[in-house]
Parts: sequence; structure tokens; C-alpha cells
Amino acid sequence: MPTDPALPDGRPATEVLAELRALREADAPTRGGRTFAYVYDAGLEGLDELAAEAYTAFATVNGLDPTVFPSVARLENDVVGAVAALLGAPGAQGTFTSGGTESILLAVKTARDHARTVRGITEPQLVLPSTAHAAFHKAAAYLRVEAVVVPVDPVTFRADAAAMAAALTDRTALVVASTPSYAHGVIDPVAEIAAAASARGVLCHVDACIGGWILPYLRRAGREVEPFDLSVPGVTSLSVDLHKYAYADKGASVVLYRDAELRRHQYFAHAGWPGYPVVNPTVQGTKSGGLLAQAWAVLQYVGEEGYTALAGRVAEASDRLLAGLRSLDGVRVLGDPAAGLVAFTVSREEAGDPDLSLLLHLADEMRELGWYLQPQLSFDGLPPNLHLTLTPATVGQVDTLLGDLGTALAKARGLEPVAVDPALAAFAAELDPDSLGPDEIAGVLAFAGLGEGAGLPGRMAPVLVLLDALPGALKERLLAEFIGSVFRVP
Repeated sequence: MPTDPALPDGRPATEVLAELRALREADAPTRGGRTFAYVYDAGLEGLDELAAEAYTAFATVNGLDPTVFPSVARLENDVVGAVAALLGAPGAQGTFTSGGTESILLAVKTARDHARTVRGITEPQLVLPSTAHAAFHKAAAYLRVEAVVVPVDPVTFRADAAAMAAALTDRTALVVASTPSYAHGVIDPVAEIAAAASARGVLCHVDACIGGWILPYLRRAGREVEPFDLSVPGVTSLSVDLHKYAYADKGASVVLYRDAELRRHQYFAHAGWPGYPVVNPTVQGTKSGGLLAQAWAVLQYVGEEGYTALAGRVAEASDRLLAGLRSLDGVRVLGDPAAGLVAFTVSREEAGDPDLSLLLHLADEMRELGWYLQPQLSFDGLPPNLHLTLTPATVGQVDTLLGDLGTALAKARGLEPVAVDPALAAFAAELDPDSLGPDEIAGVLAFAGLGEGAGLPGRMAPVLVLLDALPGALKERLLAEFIGSVFRVP
């Protein structure tokens, strides 16, 4: 039976590349300091070109087998060695991964297998502050580990060390601290949490995916930074993303352990099949050596003094931004931001309660002016807010950003508030997400302005206000269905 061809006839390279460039025009800019989430811009001339050339040189190298491609072992040992020197302790060992989620997944897998092998735990628990990254919940779901969530301090947004210690049980395999947490950019009390874990014989992971590379260089640039790494007694593993404040391309991360004996629980080996003997340090098997090579090249190029200078630029941008935000009426910075991340909320009156509608209108107005600030919804008594990730490229943009923020805030205050019908919210609270059929889900998505084929709405405030009012389980179901509608073959 004849079918349509899967692909067109071969096309000229110039035509293919032109189409790719055209597709990028609809994306948020990744350089220039106007996108305050997802991207990290060092603002260094030639860095992107260096990373691209390094990737190209190793793109066809298969990182699966370092005995066939010994360059992979050399590059990974160099990269992990640099991370261990910055964040480790004598004997620390680690692995290069595809990103923070994989690093976290491997750390949880290691803790689960360690708990089973060493302590005989068959139903392990993972103790988390409520601000821990969602990747830990993903790892818990994948690996069948029970996540025990502990509320954070509602004023400082830091993990409550005493409450974390009280949550530890004989089934706890791993306890987590963040440096900093993504949502609010604050640093958890690592030493206290790690000491409590150690006293119970529990492993302690520090999620330093964001701060792991910049915090030591902030210290070298003269900022006060409390110890948080493997030098802290009781810390047994740590994750750090090189595609964040080390400015490598996505995805590049390292998961680091106190020693090789602990790291071995991360590995997967299998000889029970007729093919080649398999041993995988990471979730991936086959993987291009290009990402490792470009990360190595960027670290070598920027160097010690370069990273110290870049950290100083981020600190300068943060100081100016925080001062400017605190001067705006109705704006409240959340917690004590420490490593380039800032979250703030807004109210209609000075010292009033956070106003979600106003906040989301502000995000939309800023997007109209060419800025992307990341909206974060309310959670467990913690206020909704706008999140900003500062990089060296934002230093020259802070004054313009603050000026536009004042303009956008004034305009947002004049807009009609967006609200959810209380009857609809009450109805949604009674729905069972697991029992909803495709037609019902499609109806809810259409009501939210996210129906199939509708694309993203021009303004996100009505959508996000509705999401904020929905129960967590229903919210997750709708988000999954929406993404499923985005990634759908016509």
C-alpha cells in the first residue's frame, strides 16, 4: 500500500540552515541579557564559537566506551577533577552527566542502592525541603523512593534544619539541601542538615546545580559564602551544572561523591545477554563526546581569574537589581538571594498581600517590552512571584530593566484583575484527574485557552491564574496533556 514519503528529497545545505535560522527567530533570545530564565550568558566574546568548535571536533566520538575512545576518559577526568578541586575533599570522585536532572537522578539511585546494600532498607525514603527542585520528585517517581516533603521557613524560605532532622527515620536513604534553591535563590543550612543526617547514618546530597560553580568564585571575589560542599562533615554527594554559571553549553553537569566506594552504587553493569559486556556510569549509554569536549574547552578558556571576574559581575548586577526592586512601591524581594537568583512578589498596597493577578499582568507587560521574567505560582503558603536569573550579560541591562519594570508595573495596576470563578474552582477541586477522559481534558484546556491547535495565548495571566487555583494533581494532569498537545505529529 503506497504511503507518503517520510522525508522530502535532499535539500541544499544553505536552504536547510536558512530554515533553522528562521525557526530560531520565534524563540526568546539566549544572548544579550533580556531572558531571565533558562539561559546563562557570560557575555564573553568568542566563547560560543569556541564551544561550537570543540563540540564539532568530538561530535562523532561515542562516550559509551572509553577503551575505544580514550580521549573521553581524559576529558572527563579533567572536568571532574576541576569540580572536585573546587568543591570536593580528598578522594572525591564523580561523573560527567547531561544535566542537573540526570545528576540528581543518579544521586538518588546511588542513595537507594547504598541503603539497600549497606543498611538493608527495602522501602527507602527521600527527605526534601519543599523548595527542593522538582527533579528530586522525578527521581523518586522513577526509582520508587518515597518522597517526604518538609515545609520551609515561610519568612526566609530556607529549609528548616530542625524539622528536616525530625523527619529522618530508619528508612531514610537520603536527605537534601539546596545551594541555592531554584525558586527563591536562598541557601539552605547545609551544615546543620548534614550533621543531623550523619548522626543517623543517612547520606546527604547538596543540590548545588545552580550555585556550585559560582559560589566559590563569589567567595574569591570577596563575598561571604558559608561552606556547603563536600568539605562539610556529613555531606556525601553534590551536583553542579556546568551549563549554568560555568557557561558551558547545555547539557553539562557533574555529580560528585565523597569517594569511589559510594560512587560505585551509581553504576549499571550487565553481562547477562549475548552482546558486549555493558557498564554505564550514567543513565545514558551511547552519548556524543561533543558536550564533554565543549565543557572542557570552556573551563580551560575562562580559567580561574576569568570565573572570579564573572562572579563579581553577577554580584554587581544582583546588588543593583535588589536595590532597585526594593525601591519600587509594592515590590517585595523574597528571602536573602545569594547566588544570582532573585524572586520578588508585588502587591497593590505597600506591605499588602501578594496579588497574583497584578504579578502575572506585570510578567505579560514585561514580555511586551522584550523581557522574560519567569512566573512562579503560589505553593503551600509560599507567595507567587517572578523569578530572575542574573548573568554577567545582565550587568549592563539592570538600569533599563528597572525602568521598564516601573513602567510595566504602573500599566499592570491599571488593568482589570484576572480572577477565577469561585464556583469553577470549587468544581475543579472535586475532579479526579485520573478518571478524566480525553474529551473532558480537552474541554478544560480549551477553557484555559490552551486547546489543541490554539498555540500559546498572547497573554499568560488568564491561564496562570486558572492553574494557580487548581488542585496540584489536576494541575499536573493538565500540564502533561498540554505538553502532549505541543509535541504531537499532525
